[in-house]
Amino acid sequence: MDTVDVLVVGAGLAGLNTARLLADAGLDVAVCERRTSLETGIRTTGIFVRRTLEDYELPHLGPAVRRVLLYPPSHEKPVELVSTRDEFRVGDMAAIYAQAVRDAERAGAQVRLNAGYPGKATRARFTIGADGARSTVARRLGLDVNRRLITGIEEVYPVRTGSAPAFHCVVDPRLAPGYIAWVIDDGEHAHVGLAGRADRFTAPLPQLLTRFRGSFPVPEPAGPVRRRGGPIPVGGLLRRIVSPRGLLVGDAAGAVSPLTAGGLDPCMRMSELAASVTFDYLRSGNRHVLEHYDGAALRRRYLLRSQLRRGLSLVRGPGIAELAFGLLRTPPGQAVAKKILFT
Repeated sequence: MDTVDVLVVGAGLAGLNTARLLADAGLDVAVCERRTSLETGIRTTGIFVRRTLEDYELPHLGPAVRRVLLYPPSHEKPVELVSTRDEFRVGDMAAIYAQAVRDAERAGAQVRLNAGYPGKATRARFTIGADGARSTVARRLGLDVNRRLITGIEEVYPVRTGSAPAFHCVVDPRLAPGYIAWVIDDGEHAHVGLAGRADRFTAPLPQLLTRFRGSFPVPEPAGPVRRRGGPIPVGGLLRRIVSPRGLLVGDAAGAVSPLTAGGLDPCMRMSELAASVTFDYLRSGNRHVLEHYDGAALRRRYLLRSQLRRGLSLVRGPGIAELAFGLLRTPPGQAVAKKILFT
């Protein structure tokens, strides 16, 4: 049986980035991933926000998106928000994961696909759970698990060039209760999807997605259509995300914006903190080091968006959503929307 310093469970962006950083620091690191290919089972839309684009060098990104349109259920009189900066880029996640694997292996980490957890082949001094919203590692380590989830579905396909990049967001509780439906068209690919509370959906998600495509002008596919989706934690960062046996990163830790459901930026930043704390703990053996990875303290950053999330969950009918857009069309309402979407 192999023994390593750190076993990272899950080969998503958070897990692979944490593994690379730890291997770079000189630790013996293994990554186990139950999927046989990282091109399948992708759950994220791949939207990277300006903060991430400014702070990290990322490969395989599409054109910049500076324009957001917010639509009420009627799709009439959308609120248009335009930034002078590159606010969003959508990544080719399969290619990004492949590059992240190469980077982790180049640093010295072992990346094993089709390897379940817990496995019999590897023992570790410390385990890092990067295994998604319904984390098995969290349960085995006695850490907190995500309770507040929404469920999403998305279709991704190439489009004919020429369209102006735009991010379309539709607030309609009949399609996406407690969240939104969206179309992101960056001129190269279209991402068409919706998400919401599973207990409020009025039909199966594929059926609702078909309904959305029929009611909203979406780009026509110019190539194969890929479908993805899954659970998204929206309860904010969990409180207990570390123990002397291991810690959680990414979706497993609830590191997703409660309001926008964006998780790629916090997953990049948390993976850096997780790697630093893990290295210091294993080197020193001092349990007090783990206090720097305190979910209860870190979750304060999500407080405002958690409150706004509760407000969005109260929108149960299209009439209320239409009324809310009256506020969004005012200068203060647009200022708040820009603060949320453009930071």
